[in-house]
Amino acid sequence: MSLKRLIIICTLPSFLVGCAEFSGSQPPAPLYGGAQPKSQKPAVGPQKKARSPRTAAKEIVKTQPLKDFSAIKSEPLASTALPPQETPLEPTPTEPATIEALEPSSSSPPPPPPAPELTPFEPIEPTVQLSPVVGALVSAANQNTKAGDLDSAAGAIERAIRIEPRNATLFYKLALLRLQQSKPRLAEDLAKKSALLASTDNTLKKHCWLLITHAREIQQDFEGAKEAKAKADSF
Repeated sequence: MSLKRLIIICTLPSFLVGCAEFSGSQPPAPLYGGAQPKSQKPAVGPQKKARSPRTAAKEIVKTQPLKDFSAIKSEPLASTALPPQETPLEPTPTEPATIEALEPSSSSPPPPPPAPELTPFEPIEPTVQLSPVVGALVSAANQNTKAGDLDSAAGAIERAIRIEPRNATLFYKLALLRLQQSKPRLAEDLAKKSALLASTDNTLKKHCWLLITHAREIQQDFEGAKEAKAKADSF
């Protein structure tokens, strides 16, 4: 009996070691008549099964979230605003340079003097005896002048002068028409011609020189106008 016990005792450890290798590799046997466990842990064996591609794809890489930017406190920038300037209560005196700049420069030409007023001029209507043909032309010229047709009136007087070239009254009438046509130079020449032909008719001579005075003032010849006015006053 002691020999059998000795053999059993010697072989028992090796048997237990062999059974330990198969322990946990197979699922536990079902229990009949009793409550089954809620969850069973998979057996952990010496060799692990290879992971399928789907399982590897479903793996989630764990990342750590960044720090909240709101937690970072920004320091306020230094204010660069200029300090408010005090408004002076009293007006600052004007500098001499500013006053000189406002004054006109000595090199600039002085403004022209205002033009003097024109001498009043009222023409006369000479009453001289004319020939029937010349009288008809003068009447036509007067009618055209009233109608505002100065060109036709001047043409009628020119035809009358060709008939009576030494008639001072016709030259005076034509000078008046040229003055109304804004031709003061031509009016001056015609009035001089009339004054020469007037002979002893001082009234006509005086009004001829008054017409010359007015024509020179229109041409800005004020010195000549004074001489013509003095000539008119002599009659």
